[in-house]
Amino acid sequence: MLLESSPPRKKMHHRRVDCEGYLRDDALWDIEAHMTDTRTYDCAYDEFHRGGMIKAGEPVHEMRLCLTIDLDFKIHDARASSDHTPFAICSQAAGEIKTLIGLRIGRGWMKQVRERIPIRNSCTHLIDLLGPIAATAYQTLHAALEEREAKQPSRRKPPILDTCLALDSGGEVVKNRWPEFYTPSQNNETQS
Repeated sequence: MLLESSPPRKKMHHRRVDCEGYLRDDALWDIEAHMTDTRTYDCAYDEFHRGGMIKAGEPVHEMRLCLTIDLDFKIHDARASSDHTPFAICSQAAGEIKTLIGLRIGRGWMKQVRERIPIRNSCTHLIDLLGPIAATAYQTLHAALEEREAKQPSRRKPPILDTCLALDSGGEVVKNRWPEFYTPSQNNETQS
């Protein structure tokens, strides 16, 4: 379904974020993100911006980020590259991503990221990629997590429950998929 139409308009900027998840032969997982920004017009800047001109269609930004994680979302390796940036100094921020090694993706992890990578040493765009990377990690590991949990003698409530409308503990999806964790809400009881 398309969004409502807009009045006539002209495309000016395109940001593309592509994320992929891989199971490695060593049982770790690589979660990769690739981001590009392009514009439909020439950007004239001062001489510090790649010589003063970024042509239409050339990447203003092109960055890659890869986190290697385990099934508990602990980061074992972190790599980044800034292939195209407005300023030459920008690419130095990619090295700061290594400081994420040892963190665990989960609640509160962005606060920990900011404690390890102060704003003055970071790249806004690389940090922005950590959100899609986290979402891709959960999507990539989901089946393996379900398989691991099914082998446990007593199953814990899946952490994905109560994170959105579809996965509400009182909803039909949970009632059918995870009946042991279904907790009818008062709204559901009155509708029955």
